[in-house]
Amino acid sequence: MSGKAAKVVVLDRDGVVNRDSDEFIRRPSEWQPLPGSIEAIADLSRAGFLIALATNQSGLARGLFDFAALNSIHEKFRNLVEREGGTVHGIFFCPHGPEDGCRCRKPATGMLEQIETEFGCSLRNRWFIGDSLRDLQAARDHGCRPVLVRTGNGLETEKCLKNNELGEVDVFDDLRQAAHALLSDRSGG
Repeated sequence: MSGKAAKVVVLDRDGVVNRDSDEFIRRPSEWQPLPGSIEAIADLSRAGFLIALATNQSGLARGLFDFAALNSIHEKFRNLVEREGGTVHGIFFCPHGPEDGCRCRKPATGMLEQIETEFGCSLRNRWFIGDSLRDLQAARDHGCRPVLVRTGNGLETEKCLKNNELGEVDVFDDLRQAAHALLSDRSGG
C-alpha cells in the first residue's frame, strides 16, 4: 500500500456514502447507504484505488454513541463493500467535538496526515470527495483535489462556491458519478 504514486481516494462518510441525519447516525440500523455509493466504492477499489474514509464523528464526544457502535456501523459499511467485490482500506475518524480544538476534525488536516502515514503515500492532487465546505477546505489545505457531491449537504455547499476562495472544485451529482469521472480521469486520481 505504499509509494508516492499510490492511487488513493478519500471519502467523507455522512452525506457522501450514506444518508446523513441531523440526529446523528447512532447504530448500524440507522446507517443507510446512498443509492449507488457502495457499488461506486467497490468499482474504485477493483480499479486499484485505495479507499480511505475521513469522517468527523462528534457524536462520540457528545455521548450519543460509543466506539463499539461506531465500529459496528463501519463493519456494516465494510461488509457491504466487500460483498460488491471491493475493499475499504482505511477508516479514519475524529472523535472530538467542534469546540475541542483538535488537529483531526475537518477542516483541519490531521486525518489526511494520518492517511498518508498509514498508507505511506502523498495525498497531493488526490481526490477528496465530500459534501460540506469543511471537507473542501481540508482538501485544499492539504493539497488534495477538492470534489463536491450534491448529496447530503452538497446542494447547500454548492451555493457557497459561487464566491469561494477554494479554487477549482469539481462537482458531481453523487458518489457514483464522481467515481465514474475518476475512473475515466487519465491522471489516475
